[in-house]
Amino acid sequence: MADQYAQSGEDGRPTEIPAIRWDEPPEGPVLVLLDQTRLPTEEVELVCTDASALVDAIRSLAVRGAPLLGIAGAYGVALAAARGFDVDEAALALAGARPTAVNLSVGVRRAQAAHRDAVAKGGGPEQAAGAALAAARRLHREDAEASTRMAAHGLALLDELLPGGGHRILTHCNTGALVSGGEGTAFAVALAAHREGRLRRLWVDETRPLLQGARLTAYEAARNGMAYTLLTDNAAGSLFAAGEVDAVLIGADRIAADGSVANKVGSYPLAVLARYHHVPFIVVAPVTTVDPETPDGASIEVEQRPGFEVTEVTSPQVTMSGAGGGIPVAPLGTQAYNPAFDVTPPELVTAIVTEEGAVSPVTAEALAELCDRSRQVTI
Repeated sequence: MADQYAQSGEDGRPTEIPAIRWDEPPEGPVLVLLDQTRLPTEEVELVCTDASALVDAIRSLAVRGAPLLGIAGAYGVALAAARGFDVDEAALALAGARPTAVNLSVGVRRAQAAHRDAVAKGGGPEQAAGAALAAARRLHREDAEASTRMAAHGLALLDELLPGGGHRILTHCNTGALVSGGEGTAFAVALAAHREGRLRRLWVDETRPLLQGARLTAYEAARNGMAYTLLTDNAAGSLFAAGEVDAVLIGADRIAADGSVANKVGSYPLAVLARYHHVPFIVVAPVTTVDPETPDGASIEVEQRPGFEVTEVTSPQVTMSGAGGGIPVAPLGTQAYNPAFDVTPPELVTAIVTEEGAVSPVTAEALAELCDRSRQVTI
């Protein structure tokens, strides 16, 4: 079950609401999410009292972004355990809520393993639930730390590739604090450049059809006082042609063993444009997004979203009339092709930046070495 309540600052400015938090009111533990479907017009919290409500929130994109999905999945397992539900059943439902984002299943498995281990050692339900929650909190903390390190590595790479500062960065979708336990992935790099006085302009793709760039990245850029400009996705080519883009920075939902990158649909065309115009195309993601079990891009399952996301537009402030709850912008019965992601091959990726450093050129061998190094650090 889920309940919603709005929060706003008394002075009219946005209240600082975390993207996700665990709470324990008298009636029992809950997972509280900042509902990203309501941004930027409203900051509304969504309160999940069970894993099924969290599954709904994940599928509706109330909570989204690869690293945050991992955190949410772990907390969802802990919530099921604390509320006395079947943990394995909840874990299965959570892990399958969005198939492309590998971090979701990673987070679910970590909390589930902690719960199972506690049970195997003779712990009771309360102890096992506590172990799952501790695992979720640890993952949350690790992601915040990874975000800080990715920002530092990414900024160092930018300064190496583009000495002199004044970076004009193009980004796609949303990769800031709304998708992370910290300040994000690709957005965190741009934010670090801004704080160092080395960001001249952040170009923000609208990111059709759900406008995560317009609604969420512009929202975060404005809150941080960054110089940013919003553009339609199909205007990016003219920016490249005018020489107005120094680098492209995006996140990732899954990185295959060969370095193929699945990210929000529209990323692959940017990689092609960047290659043609000799502009660095940089992917920023935690090591948990690298999936050694997925050999190549063709093996990545790409989530297909409902067609009404293309044939309708939505707004919390407007009365809706379409089949999906939106305003129709296409004739009734129009079929829509709506993949959530596309896949960029490694040869179009200049570098992959993680908390353990950057990989460039992007090869299967280099990624495997990085993952091995990461495992040695965490053991």
